[in-house]
Amino acid sequence: MDNYILPRKQAITVFFAFAFGYFLSCLLRAITATLSPVFTLEFDLMAADLGLLAGGYFLGFASMQIPLGYLLDKFGPKKIVSSFLLIAFIGTVSFALAQSFSGLLVSRILIGVGVSACLMAPLTGYRIWFAENQQQRANSWMLMIASLGFLSSTLPVQLLLPTLGWRWMFGGISALILISIILMLAFIPKWDHQKDESLENPLKLGSFADVWKNKFFISVIPMGLFNYGGLMAIQTLWAGPWMIRVAGYTPLESATGLFSINITMLVSFFLWGYFLPRITNLGFSALKILKLGLPISFLVMLTIIILGSKAGAFYITLFILSSIFLSVVQPAVGLSFQSHLAGKALTSFNLLIFLGTFIMQWFIGLVIDLVKSFGYTEIIGFKTAFSVFLFLSLTSYIFFLIINKKS
Repeated sequence: MDNYILPRKQAITVFFAFAFGYFLSCLLRAITATLSPVFTLEFDLMAADLGLLAGGYFLGFASMQIPLGYLLDKFGPKKIVSSFLLIAFIGTVSFALAQSFSGLLVSRILIGVGVSACLMAPLTGYRIWFAENQQQRANSWMLMIASLGFLSSTLPVQLLLPTLGWRWMFGGISALILISIILMLAFIPKWDHQKDESLENPLKLGSFADVWKNKFFISVIPMGLFNYGGLMAIQTLWAGPWMIRVAGYTPLESATGLFSINITMLVSFFLWGYFLPRITNLGFSALKILKLGLPISFLVMLTIIILGSKAGAFYITLFILSSIFLSVVQPAVGLSFQSHLAGKALTSFNLLIFLGTFIMQWFIGLVIDLVKSFGYTEIIGFKTAFSVFLFLSLTSYIFFLIINKKS
């Protein structure tokens, strides 16, 4: 499909229409971390239940990544993201009205399905409608929008909770989703349906099998599932319960801690995006940055486990900050393939990240409950779960090094 570069004013409008939808997606992704004490109390949830509930979003999200690539290419961002957001609207209303854990879980999965196009749709559109030198900037700013969504799910939610309650909060978010759909329909350009020779001959596009048997892609599969998935599991869920149940924070202190974590990440993504090209120009490839930088996060996580109740928001922030080196993996995956396979490669790695987040959110909760069932304290349960996560992350990193030892 030929590029059609939008005029500057229209491009800005399109960006903000997409950004609003992605902001709501990230708000819904992380809000369970702040509301976990409320859900635990009201629905009498165990740690595994809480992990499964938060992970339901990622299960729904991950299930749509493979078909989403085909749908976006065929129907375009406007039709797909607005249609999918209707599912998110239904899921959010259903969540607000749920009276049982199963109702919450099904609604959470629907929300994940519904918002699954909120990033891939903009990236698909930017590739056609934005000038090449503006695409990297737009992509970086979408990461900042994600951090803003995470930020809004912390202290603002905690402060509104006594006044609105969590049900009315989700009702309000569902209204914002409807506004987002209207904005998408009003301002996103129609997709050019002219036939593209490469789309008519799928053999020229390659297949997902070509991606999954690639040596570099194989080397990052465990890293996507465990390192990246575990990082997101902690950032979007388990950081809050750790601060409350291990470090002894109040819910308000925990929300404030989550707020500081996400505002730190917002600034960090901005600075990282600014300096990364300069670091690369000094001869540090993505592979080298990952090899040298990622072990720092292992040391920080080990420190958290050893300190236990003394490891509060500062150490959790330090762990997430030191894991920023993982952000070079996804672009490296895209660059490891020819352009006709890059989309499939990125979608496949996205699938790994969100499937891994679902697995790790649930798995951490299962380990906590298992340790408690043997008569140990909840603090020991958390430390054990984080230790297993550290072991899986370290093993994945070693696997990555072995496969890429000649690189």
